[in-house]
Amino acid sequence: MIRKTRLFTPGPTPLLPAAQFAMAAADIHHRTPEFRALYQRVLEQLKGFVGTKNDVLLLASSGTGAMEASVSNLTSPGDRVLVLSAGKFGERWTAITKAFGCQADVLTAPNGQTFSLDEVRAALKPDTRAVFVQATESSTGVRHDVEGLAKLLKSEGSETLLIVDAITGLGTTHLDVDGWGVDVIIGGSQKAVMIPPGLAYLSLSDRAWKVTETAKNPRYYFDLRKERKNAQKGESSYTPAVSLIAALGAALDYIAAQGGGDVAAGRKILVDNAEMCAAMTRAAVQALGMTLFAPDAPAAAATAVLPPAGVDSGVIVKELKSRFSAIVTNGQGEMKGEIFRIAHIGFFDYMDTIAIIGALEQVAASSLNIPGFAFGQAVAAAQKVFAGQGVEEPVAVHA
Repeated sequence: MIRKTRLFTPGPTPLLPAAQFAMAAADIHHRTPEFRALYQRVLEQLKGFVGTKNDVLLLASSGTGAMEASVSNLTSPGDRVLVLSAGKFGERWTAITKAFGCQADVLTAPNGQTFSLDEVRAALKPDTRAVFVQATESSTGVRHDVEGLAKLLKSEGSETLLIVDAITGLGTTHLDVDGWGVDVIIGGSQKAVMIPPGLAYLSLSDRAWKVTETAKNPRYYFDLRKERKNAQKGESSYTPAVSLIAALGAALDYIAAQGGGDVAAGRKILVDNAEMCAAMTRAAVQALGMTLFAPDAPAAAATAVLPPAGVDSGVIVKELKSRFSAIVTNGQGEMKGEIFRIAHIGFFDYMDTIAIIGALEQVAASSLNIPGFAFGQAVAAAQKVFAGQGVEEPVAVHA
């Protein structure tokens, strides 16, 4: 039988066809009125997607570039910061803050777990300048309590900044950026906005912008003050990724259309869709006798699963790819062979979810030796979750 390649990875994610067409047609120069109009429109739409009244900036980089920018623009050598690390991307925060000379206190949680607010409170010091955290730790499938962290910092009467890597959180988690008081939020193009890698975006609160004026760490390409000044004129400081910005415009138009012309309403539909696909997947893998890796704080961005005892998760990853061209991800680093991850970010829908669950049943039947296995049990579990939500039709995420 023929096979159609399908990505079920937490980045890159499946591409929106309208964005691909826009990218192919983006033959314009970046210092022209045509591009300025596109750029300003995209930046304004990004405010609705992020959910903020503050300026949103675009950088020609991966999301890690925006992570670095948030450190270089908001800290000085010797500043005490707190990193909340519960996986590979929390470890990245630690590495970046140390690279810029910060005194990094690190609160760690075991892989597959998150932090209690009491632990965070105990780790805060009077001179902690910033807290760095992920909205979702995609390496482990965990969702962190961003709202709780923001409330904690407010209750302490602290001037500590809250800086959130929401690269996989935006579009999969309901976030009230301004209402909660998140000072910096970061996203990436290869996630919920359904376009290729190469763009990072971020927004700063008024309080964070004030800190950029006194921070002493060096910055050049990632000087956010310069980027903000140029963005107000419809330009980037340096050569932008023109085709990706055109693709992003098409993707944001699509998201707005899902919400009746409102980007924020479309974002809510996108998040609800991810939540549904994730809930269906969690029910399905448990019906197969597998165990969730992050049962207490599961993310909607990706579901991390422990394979049956004695089975290397790489077997499942390879079988899904070789037999069905379905690309899921193995664990990262020390988790390789221990877990596999199925993503739900962006351009996934009900039909995609049923398809990957059906493929997983085929792998289970041929390779996993699961006691009591029967075809249909995982699909049935997913169907019951979907039906139990009172949704009569799948949320549309396909063009």
